[in-house]
Amino acid sequence: MEGAGGNRLTPHVRPGVIAAVAVLALDQASKLWLLFVFDIARRGAVKVTPFFDLVLAWNVGISFGWFQNDSQLAQISLMIIKAVAVIVLAIWMARSRTPLATIALGLIIGGAIGNGIDRFAYGAVVDFALFHLQIGGNTYNWYVFNLADVAIVAGVAALLYDSFLGVPAAKAP
Repeated sequence: MEGAGGNRLTPHVRPGVIAAVAVLALDQASKLWLLFVFDIARRGAVKVTPFFDLVLAWNVGISFGWFQNDSQLAQISLMIIKAVAVIVLAIWMARSRTPLATIALGLIIGGAIGNGIDRFAYGAVVDFALFHLQIGGNTYNWYVFNLADVAIVAGVAALLYDSFLGVPAAKAP
């Protein structure tokens, strides 16, 4: 597999690239299916289990719906920040020293690109998964999220694990 400038993709980076591509493909396929085949916009909330629903939420903010702003300037700013973050994460992935960190960074990159595609295509990120609990007559909802968000959270958790509890990298001579 050729990289930028004709360099071969190094074997230690390959699992991260595969993780990023897999997350991106699964994320976009799930969103396209829900939007255009399942037609979740027409169906509204669909109860899947007593604690999980499929719903359509357009997130114009960042993670967990923070900084909601649907102005064109805000959306362009978020796209630029996301592009810079993906580039920084890709450099980090290329320099990573453990397979877990490489795959974790691939998960984060794939998720970020998936949500970035949504923002570019729709002006907002497509969120659809809602977990909730009913306790004593009160309903407690988690944030609505998507597969890209799951990959990002899993990637961050794996990076934290690798940083604090993973096998230390061998010292250079």
